[in-house]
Amino acid sequence: MKNLSIYHKIAALLSLTLLSLQSFAQQDPQFTQYMNNMSVINPAYATAQEAILNLGGLYRTQWVGVEGAPKTGTFFAHTPINEKIEIGLSFTNDNIGDVVNENNIYADFAYVLRVGFQAKLSLGIKAGVTLFDVNFDDFNLQSGNTSTDVAFNENINKTFPNVGIGAFYFTSNFYVGLSAPNLLTTKHIETENGVKSTGVQDIHYFLTGGYVFDINRELKFKPAFMAKSVRGAPLSVDLTANVLFNNRLELGLGYRLDDAISGLASFRVSPDLKIGYAYDFTTSNLGDYNSGSHEIFVLFDIDLFGLKGGYDRSPRFF
Repeated sequence: MKNLSIYHKIAALLSLTLLSLQSFAQQDPQFTQYMNNMSVINPAYATAQEAILNLGGLYRTQWVGVEGAPKTGTFFAHTPINEKIEIGLSFTNDNIGDVVNENNIYADFAYVLRVGFQAKLSLGIKAGVTLFDVNFDDFNLQSGNTSTDVAFNENINKTFPNVGIGAFYFTSNFYVGLSAPNLLTTKHIETENGVKSTGVQDIHYFLTGGYVFDINRELKFKPAFMAKSVRGAPLSVDLTANVLFNNRLELGLGYRLDDAISGLASFRVSPDLKIGYAYDFTTSNLGDYNSGSHEIFVLFDIDLFGLKGGYDRSPRFF
């Protein structure tokens, strides 16, 4: 990246930004394994058992082969403190070409209500900050002097507070969630002498859902969906169909409307550890310039007091 000219860098970043807005209907990072990364997008996500600490991490490298393509890493942790209250933390880093770097740090609070014999409704709120940094230090203009271009006079380092809300209805084999993880519209765009230097963060809405069908004792079918909406961009829809074998091996296919076809795989190494991988094949025009996107995740449960009994513990399907 450091060896590219300033014009190549600008062209790459602008192209990525425009394509993400037009094709993916969002400015927030996107995830193929969204069903395993729910805490990041919905503060009401609350399926942990008492005394169990759920930890998760996901890393995504997008549009491999495109100079300056996004790389995203997330981490979350959540646990109930009693049968009605669950708390958590989430962290997301989104990096574009080692130039634009955004970190989101949130604390989550969820209140869980029992609304039926097996059904629960969780209402959640998240609060935290977004750290937005743009680094022009490695830019080399042909003139050799970045001060002659007002767009690169100085680096950008800003901190924005934010809050989000969500609702999550679930049973042992079904869930549906609605959330807006960034309610405060922060203005990342500034115009100086007619030059726009950064971007705008609008409210993003997420609708998610999934079901677990018991085909037989060893086989389960797990369809899921996620719809994302943000002002000024078309609706983005992810559809996923996974098959779970013997509560251990999970394989599936996904489709992101007008953007990508995905293959998903995960394996439960032990009752407390699950690992997974996803590959996106780009079907939009950008597919001619990249070799796809890769995503890996790790989920780990910690029995805080050693009370839940390993394999005797009820499996969690989402």
